[in-house]
Amino acid sequence: MKKKICYITTVSLTLKAFVLSVAEYLASHTDWEITMICDGDEEFAKSLPKNIRYIPVPMKRGVSLSAFKAISRLKKIFKEEKFDLIQYSTPNASLYAAIAGKKAKIPVRLYCQWGMAYVGMKGLKRKIFKVIEKQVCRMSTWIEPDSHSNLAFSHQEGLYKAEKGSVIGAGSACGVNLQKFDISRKEEYRKEIREKYNLPSDAFVYIFVGRITKDKGIDELLSAYKKLQESGQNTYLLLVGREEATEELNQENYDWSKVCDRVIYTGPTTEVEKYLAASDCYLLPSYREGFGLGTVEAEAMGVPVIVTDIPGPIDAMLPGETGLTVPKGDAEALYQAMKEIPEKDLVAMGKKGYAFAVENFEREKLCALILEDRKRLLDEAK
Repeated sequence: MKKKICYITTVSLTLKAFVLSVAEYLASHTDWEITMICDGDEEFAKSLPKNIRYIPVPMKRGVSLSAFKAISRLKKIFKEEKFDLIQYSTPNASLYAAIAGKKAKIPVRLYCQWGMAYVGMKGLKRKIFKVIEKQVCRMSTWIEPDSHSNLAFSHQEGLYKAEKGSVIGAGSACGVNLQKFDISRKEEYRKEIREKYNLPSDAFVYIFVGRITKDKGIDELLSAYKKLQESGQNTYLLLVGREEATEELNQENYDWSKVCDRVIYTGPTTEVEKYLAASDCYLLPSYREGFGLGTVEAEAMGVPVIVTDIPGPIDAMLPGETGLTVPKGDAEALYQAMKEIPEKDLVAMGKKGYAFAVENFEREKLCALILEDRKRLLDEAK
């Protein structure tokens, strides 16, 4: 009898970015029936291959009264479909699916712990969301963070027992696609993007890729870059991604960045490899990450990195060899690292980063490991 697998996230963006490539690999290497569930997205539904089903369930990010309807709907679907394994990630979807999956008695409830919301919080809010995180872990039959440092952190925090949970390979949710992040085309891409944005060939270009929001460390990044600009260095900053909740940012620095001709907001792109190729240093000053795949993608294009020394990104690079680390929330430390990195041997760092990415995070290798892991979970649940 065919195994039935279901992936659940709050919105389709997570499925597209981190799940779809693995699901397609599993579909092509097994006879499993694969389903995806997220908030309604017709374009996403139309883009799926024919061998992957889609069921929309209204879910939104953030706190919402619609949570009860989502849990009820998921429970009904789970009972009707009788999935052998459900895999969930992102805060809301994980809570809803864990509750519904337990009530529907799904044998394997796999929580892919790709970032914990409470880590970037303080006070009572942190305590409440930590309790929720702990409950999701309790209702799951197995837990898989996408980095070894987050697994260790979870055990230290008492979220689940040491014998419950594992990381596949060296980590990451889906690895890096080396056909897309093709370093042999670096010079071609570099020329294309630098011409598109009128970036001088001799300018040093920093790049951030991700949501433009406070918990990604954008306040510290803009503060550090503003100070760097005041020193008169020939640099540019590319901010590649969607602007979200910008009212939470330091408005003085944000307003400054909008009028500074050295700061370029590109918006989101499906060709991030080209933007990385055009840059000299990748920045991830985030407060929390499950892994920080963008770090590995930058390294795959031979770009040195600067990341915060938090669980996740520190697994995706080699401090001092493929880049530098700084404390989270420390604008001065970030400024010093941004000032220091151009003086490093960037070619050597880039080569080391490329080798590190290829050896540890190539997508096909990781997908094969994930397939073996899913077989293990399904076999143990018999």
